[in-house]
Amino acid sequence: MFGLLTRNSADLNACGIDDRTLVSECRYVVLDTELTGLEVKKDSIVSIGAVAMTGGSIHIGETFYRLVSPETEMRGSSVVVHGITPSEVADKPSIAQTMDELLKFCEGSVVVGHFLSLDLKFLNKEMKRLSGREFPGPAVDTFRIHEWIREHDGSFSTHYNGMVRDTDLFTMAKRYHIQVSAAHNALMDAFVTAQLFQRFLSFLPSLGVPTVKDLLRIGKP
Repeated sequence: MFGLLTRNSADLNACGIDDRTLVSECRYVVLDTELTGLEVKKDSIVSIGAVAMTGGSIHIGETFYRLVSPETEMRGSSVVVHGITPSEVADKPSIAQTMDELLKFCEGSVVVGHFLSLDLKFLNKEMKRLSGREFPGPAVDTFRIHEWIREHDGSFSTHYNGMVRDTDLFTMAKRYHIQVSAAHNALMDAFVTAQLFQRFLSFLPSLGVPTVKDLLRIGKP
């Protein structure tokens, strides 16, 4: 399970993933959400974007993007960030209608995100409200992976002439030669995160992280 639960072989096996699977062969779903605000108790999800990967290959045609009618009032400060207005989501499906589709998209995958713990808190809140359980499956955070690589150094930092100190998604993307558009939504952010994850995956085996079990160990949200 996600959130504060332990990532272990049972979690992987429940999703049909062998913990000995090489990181270069595993299926991933890179996910991002947009929110009415950052307070879990007061705010809610307004959009979800995700893109599938197999190893370091991003599947451009295998994406998930939904606008969601939020459960709480939208804040002006969040509208400025993601550009989604109340009128755009007023008649969209509820999170209850959207969640089953998202679960199906994520089946058999390790979920990936940047500062993923925030997304998981909101997803877990909605899952608990709707079904009494948490969002199922193993997950890793690109921020955590980056910090682990920073500590262990090696060929990655040499290749990119050092590592970035500012760890927001777009600063990191630019630092690691990922083109960032001025547009901003959950699906586009998921694509940017997927490319960042792609950079990390290409170096992890040489840093002693060859399997999914190893990846979960260093990337736990």
